[in-house]
Amino acid sequence: MYDNDKRIVVTLDAGGTHFRFNALQGNRAIVETIELPSEAHNLDKCLGNLVSGFEQVISSLPEKPVAISFAFPGPADYPNGIFPTRLSNFPAFEGGVALGPFLERKFGLPVFINNDADLFTYGEALAGTLPDINRKLREAGSAKEYHNLIGFILGTGFGIGVTTYNNMYIGDNCCSEIYCTPNKLQPELIVEEGVSLRAVLHYYNIYSKDSNAASYTDSFDIFQIAEGEKEGDQAAARKAFETFGEVAGYTIAHCVTILDGIIVLGGGLSKSHKYYMPALLRELRAEMRTRKGDTLSRVPSYVYNLEDEQDFAEFVKGKQQEIKIYGTDETIVCDTQKRLGIITSHIGTSEATTIGAYCFALHKLDE
Repeated sequence: MYDNDKRIVVTLDAGGTHFRFNALQGNRAIVETIELPSEAHNLDKCLGNLVSGFEQVISSLPEKPVAISFAFPGPADYPNGIFPTRLSNFPAFEGGVALGPFLERKFGLPVFINNDADLFTYGEALAGTLPDINRKLREAGSAKEYHNLIGFILGTGFGIGVTTYNNMYIGDNCCSEIYCTPNKLQPELIVEEGVSLRAVLHYYNIYSKDSNAASYTDSFDIFQIAEGEKEGDQAAARKAFETFGEVAGYTIAHCVTILDGIIVLGGGLSKSHKYYMPALLRELRAEMRTRKGDTLSRVPSYVYNLEDEQDFAEFVKGKQQEIKIYGTDETIVCDTQKRLGIITSHIGTSEATTIGAYCFALHKLDE
């Protein structure tokens, strides 16, 4: 949508440890990334580094940017750029920080701040998963086209974003969240206790006989054990990811039933999909029953695994049917199969989020 746009937007990948600054033009980075510590415990240093990073990027550009746009972790009044409460990753924000207005006054530019899962999904909808799928459907002669994308971040936490017809869903309180929904296996716990980095570590710890189980701090360790690349309890590692997939799939099924869109997975844990995808798909393809004993699909549309070549081929094929237009000799072709797909990000979570920030800024300016 903005692949050939000449406007420049300055972006930021904001984490609790580092700030990474860049600038995009036509959905592509045009400068080298500048990295500074986030100084999350000191407000003066934190804001000072934000200003310094943006100044360094802007001074290296061939022309003035039209906006600053980025994702920032934590709950906020995003349309106004205000963080009214303390953020777990940024203790320095105790008492609230009007970050957007501060940066707007400093640089004389519009500033757009959004949730990372929302921007990830927006980037995938405009320049990643969604246009790629629709292109392949057109090339195959399919009458089907998708306009809705549901993004899930699987990493330190469990986040959700929704884009529909090129518009990012934000919500009245900027609080469209998934982490706090019930956990399938332990309903008294939030789902994030079963779908996160710490969840994989927890499951491995309770399933394994590995004497070092409690010492691991990264789910990548468990992935390496599952792969046989690291010493440990391989069966327990694979079971940990399977349990993760079951809990994730149960909650994702709820969302997909309501929102009815293509599913894209991002975040560090999305790379381990070969170990959790079978369990996740079992949940999405499960059956339920009525009191009369009738069987219904858990998700009304069949969900294909678009990482699998055979599944992808079936997804693209669909079910073409000619329908006669009553009272005429004409017919019209339609695709009668209700179907969705699930896929991991192919452009990468960070890049999709940055592109989302770029596109969101231009979209708002064009409004």
